[in-house]
Amino acid sequence: MAVRTGTDTTGHAGEGTYATVFKGRSRTTNEVVALKEIHLDAEEGTPSTAIREISLMKELRHVNIVRLHDVIHTESKLMLVFEFMEQDLKKYMDIHGERGALDPTTVRSFMFQLLKGTAFCHENRVLHRDLKPQNLLINKRGELKLADFGLARAFGIPVNTFSNEVVTLWYRAPDVLLGSRTYSTSIDVWSAGCIMAEMISGVPLFRGRDNNDQLNQILRILGTPDENTIKRLVNDSPEIQIRPFPRMPKVPFQQLYPKAHPLAIDLLEKLLKFDPTQRISADEALRHPYFTTSHAISGQQGQGQQQQQAQQQQQPQGQAQNGGWAQVRVARG
Repeated sequence: MAVRTGTDTTGHAGEGTYATVFKGRSRTTNEVVALKEIHLDAEEGTPSTAIREISLMKELRHVNIVRLHDVIHTESKLMLVFEFMEQDLKKYMDIHGERGALDPTTVRSFMFQLLKGTAFCHENRVLHRDLKPQNLLINKRGELKLADFGLARAFGIPVNTFSNEVVTLWYRAPDVLLGSRTYSTSIDVWSAGCIMAEMISGVPLFRGRDNNDQLNQILRILGTPDENTIKRLVNDSPEIQIRPFPRMPKVPFQQLYPKAHPLAIDLLEKLLKFDPTQRISADEALRHPYFTTSHAISGQQGQGQQQQQAQQQQQPQGQAQNGGWAQVRVARG
């Protein structure tokens, strides 16, 4: 596929962890795309993160997962061609939020889409393992899509032993902070809960300096877990090293976010359980009354927008694929 590249770094273009992203345009279809350029080391070869991202994203086709159109491979570099998205959630919050906080209609719409994309990953036995606002991309139509699958992993039965050096610190689940290597889909659910809280308030909920401090930040809000929870954690993940926890009471989320609707607070409580076995699944979260009750957001316009969004999400999975990648909906520059 022939593309013209440029130095325009609008949208999600820019420097990445192991790649540079450009904005480009297809010479054949005139579609705007994002080009992720990965320079290859002659001795080390293709980075494992790139191999993982390509292999998983070729399989994941969903309206709430950024589309990988093509892969161009040369001796010196690898070029991944993605659909173009204008900005990430962090930039969206900075621009459109009130001190970063988004209005209730937008929070619900973005959470619905985040959970749809996450549930689809989990249905297809993929853990994203790095959900955060910078890895959620937004286009002009208000569609949110999961991106950056460099840390993602396929999982199976029995549960694999994974690395616990995953998920950006502020969005990392307490069981992973404690050293769990046998985690599952619940780590993405925890990250989604952290993102929801951040959209409501405009600031990250837990802002630790390191693993230890991050865990203490969580305990200050969720309170000290009871003995049964600790026993369950150790039983499920024997590799966890439990240290003595300071005794702290739980701080109600309604107290932290007094303007949030009680249904939003209830979903947040279910996403952010200290015990991973008690966290709601992404699929269950989509059926929460927060998404089905019109007064959970303000105004009739929000209700209609949400219904329209729900209809978009329920498209047949292959609908966007008919006729090849050129017909995938992408944002025009």
